[in-house]
Amino acid sequence: MLKNMILTLSLTMTVLLGGCGYNTFQSADEQITASWAEVLNQYQRRADLVPNLVNVVKGYAAHEKEVLEQVTNARAKVGSIQATPELVNDAQAFAKFQAAQGELSSALSRLLVVSENYPQLKADGLFRDLQAQLEGTENRITVARNRYIQAVQEYNVTVRQFPSNLTAMVFGYKIKPSFTVENEKEIAKPPKVEFNGTPPSPAGAGKP
Repeated sequence: MLKNMILTLSLTMTVLLGGCGYNTFQSADEQITASWAEVLNQYQRRADLVPNLVNVVKGYAAHEKEVLEQVTNARAKVGSIQATPELVNDAQAFAKFQAAQGELSSALSRLLVVSENYPQLKADGLFRDLQAQLEGTENRITVARNRYIQAVQEYNVTVRQFPSNLTAMVFGYKIKPSFTVENEKEIAKPPKVEFNGTPPSPAGAGKP
């Protein structure tokens, strides 16, 4: 008798929790975790490219000290932020992370603009390879960010909607932060890489 009562109660709770969105919260949270992990992975891939990119540019444009320092400092700032899965539950920490990544994006864009003034640098095989890797990584960052934004949007809607909002209150599910910038389209645009520019100058002619 007792076993039947326990079984009935368990089945009732399962139905109630499922109907109130509990299972939806679980699957949505897992999707956010997976999406966020991919965002971090792609941002780390970009950060790993920076030292080699800076060193190659420095070999041809060492006097562009300000731009090189901006990139180096921006990467250091990104590295100083502990990017963990828990970051998505802290709106303030998430905003700092986003700001640091945006600063690095801007610094890298300026570096690529500066590189246009150095034909020998543009012709350097390693630099061209790093540019291609950076472009591909920026594209992957955009895809990963968009997947994360979509996952968070679906989760946040569930948090707000009735009756799942009651489940959210009971279990403490709260709105999660997402990427929000005024110039989202510009930041999402990968750096433009041109491989058909000015041909290399004679040896020693273009290097300071």
